[in-house]
Amino acid sequence: MTPVALGPLLAVHAHPDDETLATGALLATWAASGAPVTVVTCTRGERGEVIGSSLAHLEGDGPALAAHRTGELAAALAQLGVRDHVFLDTVPGPDGAPSDVRYADSGMAWAGVGRAGRLEDLPPDAFVGAPADEAAGRLARLVRSRRPAVLATYEPGGGYGHPDHVRAHEVAAEAVRLAADPAWEPAAGAPHTVAAVLWAAQGEAALRRAYAALAAEQAASGPEAGLVAPDPDGPLPSVATPDAALDVVVDVAPVLPAVVGALRAHATQVHALARVEPGADPAVLGRYALSNDILAPLLSTEGYRLAPGSDADAVTWPAGVRRVA
Repeated sequence: MTPVALGPLLAVHAHPDDETLATGALLATWAASGAPVTVVTCTRGERGEVIGSSLAHLEGDGPALAAHRTGELAAALAQLGVRDHVFLDTVPGPDGAPSDVRYADSGMAWAGVGRAGRLEDLPPDAFVGAPADEAAGRLARLVRSRRPAVLATYEPGGGYGHPDHVRAHEVAAEAVRLAADPAWEPAAGAPHTVAAVLWAAQGEAALRRAYAALAAEQAASGPEAGLVAPDPDGPLPSVATPDAALDVVVDVAPVLPAVVGALRAHATQVHALARVEPGADPAVLGRYALSNDILAPLLSTEGYRLAPGSDADAVTWPAGVRRVA
C-alpha cells in the first residue's frame, strides 16, 4: 500500500481521562498537524474515585459524576486540540436507528499491584455487560464515517487490567474487522480498512528507570503527604513491554503544555502534577498521581505497539511521531 497524505486518527478509550493518560501526546501531535482527530469514549466514568474534598460528594453519585467528568473531558480535549468527540453509546444503531442504549462505567476491583479485575456484581448498564458485538457495530459505523488511517487504543491487557479497558480493546479490534468487511451492513457506508492500529505501551526498562528517578527525587526532597513513590523493582502493569518491542514513539516535549493542560482538566482523577528536577533522568519530564496516590512518571516519549496486520508503511506519520522498529 502506498502512503498518502496524513490521514485521520481515531482513538478509542473507556473513560474520561484515559485519552490523556494513555494517548495525550499522540492526540495533541496529530491535532497540531491539522489532520482530523476523533476521540471515542465508551463510558462517562460514573464509578470513578474522586480526588479532593471539594468534589468528594460526587463519588457514588453516578449521574452527577458522569456529568462532571463529561465537562472535564471536554476541557481536556480542548487543551489537546481535539474537536471531534463521540460517546460510543450515542452512535446510531443499524439503518441509522437512534441509540437506545447506555454504556456505564463497570467499576473494578484491585487484583494485585498494578492489576485490576471485574467486580463480582456488575452495575446496571455496565459496559462489560453489554453485548460486545453491538458495541463493536456502533464503533464500526463510526470508523466507516470518519475513515481513520490510524486507530489507537489499549493493548490486550487494557493497560492494567481494568475490565472496561480490556473490553474497549476487544470492541476496537472487532470494529476494525467489521468496518473493512464489504458484506457487513452495507447501509453503514462503504467499507474502510484502517491501515494501522496502535496499542498504547511503555518500555519496561524505561519505566523502571523512571520509577527509580521518582523514588530518588522523593528520597532527596522528603516524602510528600500521602504520596508514595513507585517501587522500581516491583510488578509492572500490562502496559509495560520490552523496550525493543515498541514500534512507534511520540515526542512529548513539543506538546507538553497541551498534555499538562489536559491532565489538569481531569481534576477529579489526577493530582500532584509537577515537573521533575532536571538531572534525575532526562527521560522523565514530570510526575502525577491518581486516586491511589502512587506517583507515576510523565515520560519524554509516549510508546505504542503495532497490532498484528497493521501496515505502518501505508501511513504518513506527522512530525513528532517516529517509527522505531
